Amino acid sequence: MALQCGIVGLPNVGKSTIFNALTKTHGAEAANYPFCTIDPNVGVVTVPDERFTWLVENIKPKSAIPASVEFVDIAGLVKGASQGEGLGNQFLSHIRQVDAILHIVRCFEDENISHVHGEVNPEEDIAVIELELIFADLEVARKRYEGLKKKIKGGDKEAKSIAEVLEKVIPHLEKNQPAISLDLNKEEKKLIKDLNLLTLKPVLFVGNVEEAYAATPEQSVLFQKLLQAAQKRGVDAVAVSGKIEQEISQLEGEEEIMFLQELGLKESGLNRVIRKAYDLLGYITFFTAGEPEVRAWNIVKGTLAPQAAGVIHSDIERGFIRAEVTSFEDVKKYGGLKAAQEAGKMRLEGKEYEVQDGDVIYFRFAV
Repeated sequence: MALQCGIVGLPNVGKSTIFNALTKTHGAEAANYPFCTIDPNVGVVTVPDERFTWLVENIKPKSAIPASVEFVDIAGLVKGASQGEGLGNQFLSHIRQVDAILHIVRCFEDENISHVHGEVNPEEDIAVIELELIFADLEVARKRYEGLKKKIKGGDKEAKSIAEVLEKVIPHLEKNQPAISLDLNKEEKKLIKDLNLLTLKPVLFVGNVEEAYAATPEQSVLFQKLLQAAQKRGVDAVAVSGKIEQEISQLEGEEEIMFLQELGLKESGLNRVIRKAYDLLGYITFFTAGEPEVRAWNIVKGTLAPQAAGVIHSDIERGFIRAEVTSFEDVKKYGGLKAAQEAGKMRLEGKEYEVQDGDVIYFRFAV
């Protein structure tokens, strides 16, 4: 199952343009009026990975399946969305299930594209979206807290534990602070996981800059303001030019490389967005590689070998014996998996082994 990132932002910031470029489609309508996107658009995007490409080119498998991220583009949010303005409650529900949020922020001036507040101001635009997410979470948290009171009176210990976490979360939200800035431990987060709090999800700011700043976003005054806002919140930010990315998305191979070179770019801005989104969730990649198939697998950093095997199939986790592990660096250095193993670079790892980014693994199991 692909990791999911929800794309949010004010109307007319370029969300649908960027979504279309990401997914190399025209599935999301892009127009100069609010709410041109009503139903969420969903697209699965490959995570750029030179290691995966190298394995495929050298092993030449019958099939190849890269790691992927799923992007969900919802309609532009406006002030009052949490109270239903602009169909806000409906739109907010679309991103409750995602793993992370990509917040698209307008960092370009264009008199032909209206701004919902009349002026382009990254800090204020971010604040509007943040407040709506906070207000929406506050409503969900308060409702759950009220529903727990009867269970607590009946002696329900789990209900009491959940309520204790919410007694931390609710006052924090009431101060207009996102839940992610509250120092909750893993157990506390697990207790309120089913609430799917929007402000407990990791966020990446994506500044949609003018074409002239595609290669040098640091020279954009508006993007600099976005960077300041991101730093204040402890959030990462990346710049793209929606218009240019849409052009790049229609090119392939040498044409794409030449176009990027003309612009002074090493790669598309959206490749950086995809990787940042992947990293945002704390995920790493391990590979299974053979002639039948080369495949990249998503796991959370810190996952042990049996649980990594379970991502492939539950039977492999249940019957786990050992993992035969070779690092990608050694596979590449010796020109192939078999050559690296013959050079003594393959290790046998047990149940306590923490899978590393870039491991090429064959799992031994018996059921």
